[in-house]
Amino acid sequence: MIGRTLKLSGVPTTIVGVLPPDFQFAPRGTAEFFTTAQPTNGCEKRRSCHNLYGIGRLKDGVTVATALAEMKGIALQLERQYPDSNRGQGASVMPLARAITGDVRPILFVLLGGAALLLLIACVNVSNLLLVRAEKRRQEMAVRGALGASRVRLARQYVTEGLVLVLVGTAAGIAVATVMMRVLHAMISKQMLAGMPYLQGMGLTSHVWGFTVTVALLAAGLFSIAPILRLPVAALRQSLSDGGRSGGSTFWRRLGANLVIVEVAIAVVLLSGAGLLSKSLWKMLHIDLGFESDHIATLSVDLPERGFEKDTQRAQFAQALLDRIQSLPGVQSVGLTTTLPVSCNCNTDWVRFVGKPYNGIHNEVNNREVSAAFFQTLRAKLVRGRLFTQSDDATHPKVVLVNESLAKKYFPGEDPIGKKIGDTELTPNSLREIVGVVSDIKDSALDAEEWPAEYEAFAQDPSHYFSLLVRTSPKPESMLPTLSAVVRALNPEAGVEDQTTLEQRIHDSPSAWLHRSAAWLMGGFAGIAFLLSMIGLYGTISYSVSQRKREIGVRMALGAQRATIHNMILREAGRLSCFGIVAGVGCSIAGANLMGSLLFGVRAWDVATLAAVVVLLAAASLLACYLPSRRAATVNPVEALRAE
Repeated sequence: MIGRTLKLSGVPTTIVGVLPPDFQFAPRGTAEFFTTAQPTNGCEKRRSCHNLYGIGRLKDGVTVATALAEMKGIALQLERQYPDSNRGQGASVMPLARAITGDVRPILFVLLGGAALLLLIACVNVSNLLLVRAEKRRQEMAVRGALGASRVRLARQYVTEGLVLVLVGTAAGIAVATVMMRVLHAMISKQMLAGMPYLQGMGLTSHVWGFTVTVALLAAGLFSIAPILRLPVAALRQSLSDGGRSGGSTFWRRLGANLVIVEVAIAVVLLSGAGLLSKSLWKMLHIDLGFESDHIATLSVDLPERGFEKDTQRAQFAQALLDRIQSLPGVQSVGLTTTLPVSCNCNTDWVRFVGKPYNGIHNEVNNREVSAAFFQTLRAKLVRGRLFTQSDDATHPKVVLVNESLAKKYFPGEDPIGKKIGDTELTPNSLREIVGVVSDIKDSALDAEEWPAEYEAFAQDPSHYFSLLVRTSPKPESMLPTLSAVVRALNPEAGVEDQTTLEQRIHDSPSAWLHRSAAWLMGGFAGIAFLLSMIGLYGTISYSVSQRKREIGVRMALGAQRATIHNMILREAGRLSCFGIVAGVGCSIAGANLMGSLLFGVRAWDVATLAAVVVLLAAASLLACYLPSRRAATVNPVEALRAE
């Protein structure tokens, strides 16, 4: 390939090097060609347009803080030298890794926190079961000790059993993890995956194996410690004289009850987190977009530099393209814009209003160039004034539409129709008359604040790059190949990319993906934790009933009714559940505050969510304890006393 020539945007370009296939600059996304930076478009020729990424390797001994201080000094100097374009811009320096993982860091912490809590509840459950087994083996261990087995030998028995459990569990976990990693990888859209290079090599790396071995050893130690502490070697006579009846039942009931409280509390935390994230996702996906996103196909067009140097050439191509697409069967309307809805608060403009005082501050608003039928295609609402028409071209005075946010912020209590807007110096060529106000269209990300916006007529300031929005009667996906063919039929060198539907684009947007992934992951953790906690509660109460069989028999022999026994067991279970739920609610509120960046329109102490979790766990706890309490109420006192 070296030395060959190809055309990039119509310009012959010579290939001088080939990068490795896995190289990418994540903040830029899926770049396939890297060329020298040239001021080829209007943005790069303006000091006020800040569209470049700066990257540098720090010298040895230089910290990020030092580099930031130096950059702030440079930014201050630029602000003094060019106050109009650099006022308040400042500087930002951060490690490249943080720039790449910045958006996904919250979900990584949620994933890590959920996994840690799930691991804890699983370890608590297994430890509880091993304690039960150890209590039943007290007499066995006492006999072994009496026959000469040392405490170390008996402890080694528990360590060996713990290691076997951990090895089997780890092997099964690795198998499930391998499958789940593929599932998670498939859930990420190609567009987002391009900005996540750390997921390209996702698999069982040396770091993963090291982390897994460390966790496994810690779990094995935890599983071994509790039974070892109950070794009865120091009290052989008492253990043997107990006959294995109930020597450690009081200790186990006290410790087992505390472990159940911990399990229930963790379940509350995970269930509350899952509920809050799910509610947050639902609210985000049901916010008022200000337009109807269904049945709209979108694709982006990039015109080559050569052949489209003049505004009239770009305007004529865009109009011809709109006319051809409008004539296609199944097309209801078609519009174009330089920035699609639900993208970002970007492509901004600093504006100034004729007749209003100006002190040099930057009035920053979103800037979009749109065609005449853009708002009709989106079915957006016109509040006052008029929309663009075909006559709003370069031969007529410049006009602009503004959204309600801009009108309310800069024209409070006034009618903005007829007012003029321009750049910070109010140069004659920048002046545009406001002819209409439209309802707010969601230009920013789903979870971002809506900014004031201005919409210019595309025909009066046409760009090389724009996106089409086509409202269709059939499914919009089926129209995408036809739309691409129409663009290339008009100009084979025109670039076509990002072919998708508007609904799919919103569904796959970074903010929606982050919130959806967090909700799914936390929901999965919460479901497993809920199941494990109820199993733990059932096991604890069931074992407690079996250990108290003689006591229950005596009570019934002395006249206790079955309902009394039934209520006694349920009260015990209810007390454990209540303590766990109360502790869990407090921890849930604290945890929700930590994951605040993933919550949208939901407070950490959302009463409805917490109440639903409390009711669910309370009902499940009663159900889990029903069978043990029913079994306790049916104990035959004669058989219970005879067994003693």
